[in-house]
Amino acid sequence: MLKRIFSSRNIKIAIALALFMSVLLVLIPLITIKLTPDKTSDHDNDQASYEKIILPNYAEVYRTTSGKTEKIPFGDYITGVVSCEMPSTFHTEALKAQSVAARTYAAAKITNSVSSGNPSAHPDAPLCDTTHCQVYKSEKELRTIKGNQWMKKDFKKICSAVKETKGELLYYDGKLVQQALFHSSSGGMTENSEDVFAAAVPYLVSVESPYEDEATHQNEKTSFTIDMFASKLKSFFPNTYFGQITSENIKIVNRSDGGRVDKMNIGSSSLTGRQVREALGLSSANFTIDIDDDTITFISNGSGHGVGMSQYGADGMAKEGYNYKKILSHYYSGTEVY
Repeated sequence: MLKRIFSSRNIKIAIALALFMSVLLVLIPLITIKLTPDKTSDHDNDQASYEKIILPNYAEVYRTTSGKTEKIPFGDYITGVVSCEMPSTFHTEALKAQSVAARTYAAAKITNSVSSGNPSAHPDAPLCDTTHCQVYKSEKELRTIKGNQWMKKDFKKICSAVKETKGELLYYDGKLVQQALFHSSSGGMTENSEDVFAAAVPYLVSVESPYEDEATHQNEKTSFTIDMFASKLKSFFPNTYFGQITSENIKIVNRSDGGRVDKMNIGSSSLTGRQVREALGLSSANFTIDIDDDTITFISNGSGHGVGMSQYGADGMAKEGYNYKKILSHYYSGTEVY
């Protein structure tokens, strides 16, 4: 009797195991590997998936002075970029934000070069050492320019910011951010990418940048005679017909969401604010004009194209108590740091 009961139980257990294994075999093909962010990070959804990018050991960088491509240890490259692109006096959290932005920008350029090739401006390398990509100088070059005292204190501070964010990149919707753009200061509002460059990018949208009190290039005045103004524009745009430019036919038509001049009528033609800025060497397209007799004065605020992270804004946010991840998520809308 006991033997029969024992055998019956064995049969039931065997059936149950068989059923369990059959269900498991069906589910196995549906299981996906999901990478999750660090639990200490400031994310609302710690289970968000993303495509992890493996950073290279070296960055190939075209050095404009020598005309040669150098293989630079990737971490050293990022340290050199942050040293050149952001003032070392800025708050550590701002330097960390710059480190992640610079690392993301470089990672995107290197990754894209595999499938699309290098830029035509430097076909032998995915990156260069100028503002065309990101400004970079080696430790030796920085020592020569900045001096030993700067290296002992400020360079060490930058190295720490880079090290404390080691490997961290910006992602949007689970994919690596392709355009981690930044600029010096915005004048209070950043720009939509489509209002400055060719296309709309979902994380490069106009946001407030309220903590720029210490920014340079505030209410900056640049004056020209009307004749000098006309001469500069005609020289910069030789194929554009302006006709006779007078004080009566110069007018700002409209502005972007970020407050920069979108369109400006000049003589018989029109230009974008960005075109005017470039032709006249203004710090920003966020300007007003004051015309007095034969003189036109541009009053501009901010420095740079205005898209992405405002560096002075990042420093201001850091001084207000925001950490680097909050700074990055503010200026690159909808992004996460992993």
